[in-house]
Amino acid sequence: MTSPQELALVTYSTKPRGGVVHTLSLAEALHRQGVPVHLIALGERDAGFFRPTPVPHTIIPAPRREATLEARVFASLDTLAEGLAELSDRFDILHTQDCISARAAARVRDAGAPVTVVRTVHHVDDFTTPALIDCQRRAIFEPDRVLVVSEYWRELLRTEYDVESHVVANGVDPRRFGPLPAELRSRLRKGIGAENRFLFLAVGGVEPRKGTVHLFRAMSILKDLMDTPPVLAVVGGHSFQDYADYRDAALSALPALGLELGTDVVLLGTVPDSELSAWYRAADALAFPSVKEGWGLAVLEAMSAELPVIASDLPVFKEYLTDRRNALLTPVADAAALARGMRELAESPELRTRLRLGSRPTVSRFTWEASAAQHAEIYQDIRSAGGGARPAGAVRKAG
Repeated sequence: MTSPQELALVTYSTKPRGGVVHTLSLAEALHRQGVPVHLIALGERDAGFFRPTPVPHTIIPAPRREATLEARVFASLDTLAEGLAELSDRFDILHTQDCISARAAARVRDAGAPVTVVRTVHHVDDFTTPALIDCQRRAIFEPDRVLVVSEYWRELLRTEYDVESHVVANGVDPRRFGPLPAELRSRLRKGIGAENRFLFLAVGGVEPRKGTVHLFRAMSILKDLMDTPPVLAVVGGHSFQDYADYRDAALSALPALGLELGTDVVLLGTVPDSELSAWYRAADALAFPSVKEGWGLAVLEAMSAELPVIASDLPVFKEYLTDRRNALLTPVADAAALARGMRELAESPELRTRLRLGSRPTVSRFTWEASAAQHAEIYQDIRSAGGGARPAGAVRKAG
């Protein structure tokens, strides 16, 4: 009896967070290229993913939400491991996209399932409890192959974890971000009071990693400096982690900053995928002042929608962004510098045009089709090598 030759992409959620978007987009590109692929995720079985997908998939019912992050992580890990154990005889490769799915897949493999566990490390979280720190370390050491989305994270895994990895960049599907009818653009902007005001879009919700407090402070500076201050619309906010304290503190600080929620700062929340595409086209620029990122999918999405980008000068961004050529880059966590850049972007049509034109080669370079082709070569290499045998130089230290 021959072993199965089907790939499963595994993720911890069905919600529109970066890692899940990556998983779904990669699976769809592989599917278009004729690679047998199946999606597996924790979620609500009848609800499916945040957008429809033609890729065959299995939704394992998620456990009830526990009170603490630590309890949520381990409950999800146990539930996903149980579900994967029942499915593992269908697959020879389990490609996992996060700590929870990586550890669950490794548990199934170690119980005797003949599968190779691949892990994409999108970024490393700043956990504080010993149990979660240990869980994250094991999710990096335990997989048979480790992939990363940038050279920055490849070097970090090498120096801090003594783990070798292979870089496969993220991508974008420009077809998802096509032109928007003028009437719909006008209606969206009017709905948040941005008919005659410059509209910055922020994607990812109000959370520490997105640098939201620095963006709010920059908006406060702009309100004092500009005759017609801009509007900031914030999309997203669903997260496995609980950022309620950060969010509440950031929003409660708005009055002291001279900003009014609903007028200067508008929270759009998690929107349908089609509506997110519309907001990219309705806005005037993307403000993405992250203090930490694995890659920054929202940047590529904005570029695909011909939306100028202002972002932090993080090393990972500088791998594909060049200041004043395809994006405006400002120092990390520097609200004053961010405000200066945002003002220049708002007041300079020439700069916005230059950034739009400069973004086009970047968008054409980073596609999901190219990413899928690279992944397919890695899967073939694993199969040619006989499955789970780890490549030379990839022995991991569990300490």
